[in-house]
Amino acid sequence: MIDTQSVKTSTNVPLTSQGTDAAKKVVGRKRGIITGALGLLLAMTVTAASLSENAVGIQLLDQAKKTYPHISKSWVDTGFKNAVIEHGASLGIDVEVVNRNPGVRGFHVVKRRWAAERSIGWIMLHRRLARDCETLPASSEALIHVASIDNLTKRITDETTPTWRGTY
Repeated sequence: MIDTQSVKTSTNVPLTSQGTDAAKKVVGRKRGIITGALGLLLAMTVTAASLSENAVGIQLLDQAKKTYPHISKSWVDTGFKNAVIEHGASLGIDVEVVNRNPGVRGFHVVKRRWAAERSIGWIMLHRRLARDCETLPASSEALIHVASIDNLTKRITDETTPTWRGTY
């Protein structure tokens, strides 16, 4: 599953590494992730929010195919257009667009895509990732990897680590 998230940045982030996501009206950075069926992180990137979902999706597909050459199927939302589908086909990955149910308003679980949405939610539980405060996008990527490791550790050990929620 491929998904993106636009996150606001703090004032210390250089203007060259942030942008405006016009669709979501967010000034900041865009995080793109590919997750497996269990919601485990396979590939990720942090870019300026002004970069289109297609460009982010193409970067993610290249990363995933390089690291996991056996990948043959991926699901995306309707924000990803034909460029990602065509690029996936050139890599041997069948990219399928999963549409929302137009009759349901607000958030609802969408087939296959819920795993990526849940992974983004898990990432956001880490206080330092609620807003992008890092000067370098690589530092943000490292923190996302740490959050993913923490999530996997919790799932394996069935223990929870303290979070910042409810501490104030």
